[in-house]
Amino acid sequence: MEREGKAIGLVAMGGHAFMLPGEKGTFEQHIQNAEEISQKLMHLVDRDYDLVITHGNGPQVGNLLLMTELTGAQVPPMPLDVLVAQTEGSLGYILQQALLNQIARSRREKRVVTVVSQVVVDRDDPAFLEPSKPIGPFLSREEAEKRKRELGWEIMDDAGRGWRRVVPSPAPKEVVQHRIIRDSVRAGHIVIACGGGGVPVLRRQDGTLEGVEAVIDKDLTSSVLAGQVGADLLVILTDVPNVFLDWGKPTQRPLGAVTVGEMETYAREGQFAKGSMGPKVRAILNFLSAGGKRGLITSPEKLDEALEGRAGTHFVGGY
Repeated sequence: MEREGKAIGLVAMGGHAFMLPGEKGTFEQHIQNAEEISQKLMHLVDRDYDLVITHGNGPQVGNLLLMTELTGAQVPPMPLDVLVAQTEGSLGYILQQALLNQIARSRREKRVVTVVSQVVVDRDDPAFLEPSKPIGPFLSREEAEKRKRELGWEIMDDAGRGWRRVVPSPAPKEVVQHRIIRDSVRAGHIVIACGGGGVPVLRRQDGTLEGVEAVIDKDLTSSVLAGQVGADLLVILTDVPNVFLDWGKPTQRPLGAVTVGEMETYAREGQFAKGSMGPKVRAILNFLSAGGKRGLITSPEKLDEALEGRAGTHFVGGY
């Protein structure tokens, strides 16, 4: 039953929310990290938001790809779109259970559901010719070069943090299951959707779907989904408390409240790295230009303060 007057908040968090820097990514670490992020997500529930959660899968799908490549002679390999679906299921399960446990402890009245989500992309998207999306663990240049030689990887330096594998990342056009997600969140349930940006699919002329090997940026998919479900608030959680200008330079400085016009100018100036903060900023700008009310970028640790306007980078309309 749909509820009237409830604001919808969509929170997008990276795959590294499950696997912190320096961790190996064990199952136990995923469980512990999911428990911690679930506690922070309750800040939105306590502010009476109906909640949709999306998440990345870069480290996890990268590890699955490596396993596939190393065991290909013994186990039939699965295409990348299937591996994305597998991480949607596994990470969705881990987060769903952590949220349900948090709800049980606090005696809140909520249910949680995970939706394996397909996302339509354009078969003519130029991204298929220029792989650019980092996935998998951060590596030294020497190790990345070795995997390029031995496994045929495309590699890149990811914003100075290390070398990673890159794959095609076409732009999301539509979340196929958006009505199911919308109806569930409007009924008051917490919905986990579009894990890893969703499973990329092409729509044939007869309306049928086919999977394609790619990884969609989860922030851009989150922006599309936020519009489709009528979200009021889009929050992107990352590993820094604010968006910064002149990142990594002596003149580095955080941004607080910013206008759409300011951020468009900074983006044109190349302030936001393509494989890092760039898609996050673009996702918020797309959301607001499509009618969204409020955009916020911050870290999980600062989420509570940011929701009150005391931390984070807040996007407001206007030029």
